[in-house]
Amino acid sequence: MKKTSIPRRIAILAAASLSFLAACGGSDTSSDASSDASSDTAAAATSESVRIVSLSPTATEMLYAIGAGDLVVAVDSLSTFPAETADKVTEISAFEPSAEAILGYEPDLVLISNDMNKISEQLTSADPGITVWTGAAAASLDDVYRQIGELGAATGREEAAAALVADMESKIKAATAGVTAPAGASYFYELDNTLYSVTSNTFVGSLLKATGIANVADGVEEGNDYPQMNAEAIIKANPSIIFLADTKCCGQNAAVVAKRPGWSGIDAVKNGNVVELDDDVASRWGPRVVDLVTQMAQAIKALQK
Repeated sequence: MKKTSIPRRIAILAAASLSFLAACGGSDTSSDASSDASSDTAAAATSESVRIVSLSPTATEMLYAIGAGDLVVAVDSLSTFPAETADKVTEISAFEPSAEAILGYEPDLVLISNDMNKISEQLTSADPGITVWTGAAAASLDDVYRQIGELGAATGREEAAAALVADMESKIKAATAGVTAPAGASYFYELDNTLYSVTSNTFVGSLLKATGIANVADGVEEGNDYPQMNAEAIIKANPSIIFLADTKCCGQNAAVVAKRPGWSGIDAVKNGNVVELDDDVASRWGPRVVDLVTQMAQAIKALQK
């Protein structure tokens, strides 16, 4: 994974939070926007000859999971999973996309998660034949399943998409069956080593909220679902679990956390409940969300013993 600087990493997450807030209320929701785009996509891009450029690591994973990887001609610099993308990874940035670079691959369909640099307008102005699909940051698992279905329809892989969704639903149901956090249990979710976190209003937060576990970041900063906390507040909150979503970007792990001043007394550290997540899986909402949910559910199950 290409290392992302801390400021950009948080800015990206903040952009995702805006998509989430739109999905929770108001008329211009991420679901509506994505669905509208998918209608045009499905109509324009269902042939086996469609050429796809993906500027969304999540969408890239979805495409390969439904067997549409053969339609992909290029992906952004962070779309490094699955391994089959290796010969299609480019220097195109999903955060500062170059219309000229994208057009060089002569795509019929371009997938994005956020309209950075008004890339949609740039592409369609240059070539009216291009369709741009926007898969905004998911606010719930239903959003994940819907986007997989949209890409299935767009690539003629409807049956494979439906099968993938059914498999994900089954595995998540099995992983979370009977998982309820003990009374008083709480968690701290670490985005980076400057202690940015997430509230229960985010996609990740929604996955954990269903178990009844409290989030120590909730209410820290009014109106901000990605607050930066301080060590003193975290130590005082004494979370039962610490989830580290910064193992790759920032080299964090349970041993490093235990050496932080004052952190050795936190219940999560004392009881061995510091959970090391894969940054890529934790920051995307594709098929591997099953792995994320399973890992988090196992951590909460451990509290029940």
